[in-house]
Amino acid sequence: MKYPDLSALPAELQEAVTSHGSLNVFRMLMHSPNLAKGMLALGDAVLRRNSLPDTLRELAIVRVGHVYKAEYEVHHHENIGRLVGLSEQAVAAAATGSAQGLSAPEAAVLTATDRLLDRHSLNAAERDQLLAFLTVNQLADLVITVGFYQLVCDFLNTFGVTTSGETPPYGDVPPAAGNEEG
Repeated sequence: MKYPDLSALPAELQEAVTSHGSLNVFRMLMHSPNLAKGMLALGDAVLRRNSLPDTLRELAIVRVGHVYKAEYEVHHHENIGRLVGLSEQAVAAAATGSAQGLSAPEAAVLTATDRLLDRHSLNAAERDQLLAFLTVNQLADLVITVGFYQLVCDFLNTFGVTTSGETPPYGDVPPAAGNEEG
């Protein structure tokens, strides 16, 4: 699907796209000008005001991307994950869903992400397992993060968003040799 003509948008939406680095996801989102500002605000909150540690947030996001087969999402959030210290072992675990070799908090978040994707809920035992590592605020933010990125992946896949022509604001981050999460 073609990207909308950004010059035909109101100035505030043009600014919203450029202030987010003109990434293709934000450009394509402008096909929904009435919802775009709200989507951008929620996305900013999930990334910038999330109470989860950055590495756990990115582990969950990359897992959602893999489950949804959203290559765009995986590409960007594996890079962001590496920037915030997500280990190569955790990046690989997000691809497979196997928590083997991860720290207990990472394993709990990865497993909870899959449960949310499969069953759309967590049972009491699963919540209790997470609450051994997370605050209630962090658990709430995890559920919101997983749900938000399901929406994002549905959008990316439906509109066929790719990285073609993008220059991410963080650059492409090469895998860090020996980067271990503990």
